[in-house]
Amino acid sequence: MTGIVTLTAAGAIDATYRIGALRRGSFTRAESYTREVSGKGVNVSAALAAGGADTAAVVVLGADDVRFARCGLTAPLLRIVEVPGATRVNTSIIDADGATTKVNAPTPPLSPEAWDAAVSALSAELAARPEPWLVVSGSLPELAGAGELVDLAAVRAVAREHGARIAVDTSGAALDALLADPIGVDLLTPNAEELSAAVGRPLHILGDVVTAARQIVSRGVTTVLASLGADGLIAVTADRAVFARADAPFVANTAGAGDAALAGFLLGLTRTPAATAGGADPLAVAAASAAEWGAHAVAHASTIVAGPPLGIRAVVETSPDLSRALTEEARA
Repeated sequence: MTGIVTLTAAGAIDATYRIGALRRGSFTRAESYTREVSGKGVNVSAALAAGGADTAAVVVLGADDVRFARCGLTAPLLRIVEVPGATRVNTSIIDADGATTKVNAPTPPLSPEAWDAAVSALSAELAARPEPWLVVSGSLPELAGAGELVDLAAVRAVAREHGARIAVDTSGAALDALLADPIGVDLLTPNAEELSAAVGRPLHILGDVVTAARQIVSRGVTTVLASLGADGLIAVTADRAVFARADAPFVANTAGAGDAALAGFLLGLTRTPAATAGGADPLAVAAASAAEWGAHAVAHASTIVAGPPLGIRAVVETSPDLSRALTEEARA
């Protein structure tokens, strides 16, 4: 089985508060509160493990929180790179209607030594797995004293050394830097707003999304998996576009849905080769799996998904109507 290693260079503690209603400027007592080790790569690995995949999560965490991390449900997956101090905290506030308000702490800079340790840990995990995937997920920190983001060149070199395919899910300056030189990236997973920003224009219809994604593909990315919120998602290559959508049984927490969708796509993609002899379409299977896992995650109170999606079935369109309007126009 293909192994999948994730890298979270800016780990986090997810704090989730459930309240009746959020009133700006007033006191609100939470009805419940949870705290768990997170970061996008950790969430991806947790979903992969729930789907039965061989996975490990290389994650940078503050020393103050390492003991807590080693007692959590994801502890067996974690390959911790320890740095001084506390881990940043990302806060979700979920009201009675299911609306989620998120406040993410800024990403602290990373020392050159810590970055080297993360890359070394990544190399060791990739070396232990045949034909692996490497998933770079979440915010990328600045290199301490350099005033610029950590350089992904070392990560790409390690991936090449071990024959790993690369998936990237990031945003902001890190995504901008990647798009300037995306050669060697096999899978990129922007949301509609990030895709709009990348091409410098709003996206009104599904065809706009496909055209924008193909601009990214033309720069050297093999597949763009664009998440479209409530509209679903679409996987785009140079010559194909496959749309998929699945309904969640209910909405508990939207945080982490994109991470679960990425995990679902990789689960579908890495398990379809054996089925292709029977006529299975790998891209369609992967897109369906992504939509189902994303819907499954939305129904979870936690950002960490437990177990595979059961009873959720995606609707897949291998020749989607490109004139279909998006529910919400995507604008950077």
